[in-house]
Amino acid sequence: MKKMLSKWMPGIFAVLVSAAVPAPLLAVEYSLDDLCRFALINSEKLKSAEENLTISEIGKDKAFSYLLPRLTATGGFNQYMDKKLGPTGAIIQPYAAATWGIRIDQTFSLSGRELTALDISKHIVTKNQYDLTAIREEYLLRFVATAYYSALMARKSLDIADANLERLTKYRDAAEARLKIGEVTRTILLRAEGELSGAKSDRLQAKNGLELALAVLASNCGIRHSFTLREATPQEGQIPGVAAFLEKAFAGRADLKSLEVQTQIASNQTKYSDGAFWPSLSVYGVYAGADQSSPVSSLIRESIYAGAALNFPFYEGGLRKAEAAEAKSKERQVALAHDDLKKAIDIEVRTAYLDLVTQKGTLQFLNDQFTFASDNYRAVSRQFEFGLSSSLDVLDANALLVSAERRVASAVYNYQLALLRMKKATGTLLDTIAAR
Repeated sequence: MKKMLSKWMPGIFAVLVSAAVPAPLLAVEYSLDDLCRFALINSEKLKSAEENLTISEIGKDKAFSYLLPRLTATGGFNQYMDKKLGPTGAIIQPYAAATWGIRIDQTFSLSGRELTALDISKHIVTKNQYDLTAIREEYLLRFVATAYYSALMARKSLDIADANLERLTKYRDAAEARLKIGEVTRTILLRAEGELSGAKSDRLQAKNGLELALAVLASNCGIRHSFTLREATPQEGQIPGVAAFLEKAFAGRADLKSLEVQTQIASNQTKYSDGAFWPSLSVYGVYAGADQSSPVSSLIRESIYAGAALNFPFYEGGLRKAEAAEAKSKERQVALAHDDLKKAIDIEVRTAYLDLVTQKGTLQFLNDQFTFASDNYRAVSRQFEFGLSSSLDVLDANALLVSAERRVASAVYNYQLALLRMKKATGTLLDTIAAR
């Protein structure tokens, strides 16, 4: 019994401790992928963009409704003041009369404009799907990933400030000890106190910067509770040539696909406008019923009939011609926009590629600089303890180390962000997050 109790006691103790800890202290840890999922679900901007897709799907239903006939039911009742008789004694106005009926109508153009409109509505749905993908990728990069790495940089800045504060505290203590034995003057201690006060100020600013960065990130992702960030392992590997990225971009960019669909829509719009020059055919069928109190002799109680009408507008002031010319102009405009976007994508991919290569190379050099700065500070601080170096040497070595730490941290996160910019430039950002 004692063995079992000793075996289960640590687990029971852990459960009791976790139950006793307040909920706000148990902050959830999120990775970048987690934050992206939160943003896709909770962001008001993305929800607003999703409504455009919903509206286009409703528009497709509206376009389909024009292919279906219209069914109308009518009914009426008239009550007269009195019955009226004609010269021959026949009833010409009854006391009351009732009518009812059902009518079915269908009107369509001989050019098939209604089918063209339905096809346009389907393409609009597809276009809005691509537009939504592009908006999501832009939002995830601009408001989530950028804010995420800003928060990581703020957290790293706080760590650097803590380390700097610890080093300057040790330096102040060493200067104070050497002052007591008369190895340095009081100005050295005052300088150390001043540097320490500046480090405390830097730490306070870093702490407040971290809180603000986390608040911005939580707002962009729609998070309402406390959380911490889990940093992903930096990606390694060779960077392929720019041609491979350009091929991916031209094949996968959602905004380019959207313009390709828009080109088809513009072509169909031209076809739809040209269809206005064709006549339209209307067909209808009617069932009519009637009843009267004291019916007239000519009363027809039931009738069923059908008809057709061909309408051809010969002249409408040049409206159809102007609409056709406008549609053709818009078709040319979309084609030009498509070509212009391909050029812009080429520049965007090349810019992202050069930035990625630059950040990777810079990171390697800055890591070497950080290693040199760390070794230099350790050597100088040891020399200062034995009186072999001056206080200025220590402060210069510490400033160099702090600068190197900040530049390395900035380069690491800029490199990670450059990778995401390249994914966005090639149109694979959202697919990468969905795959994960």
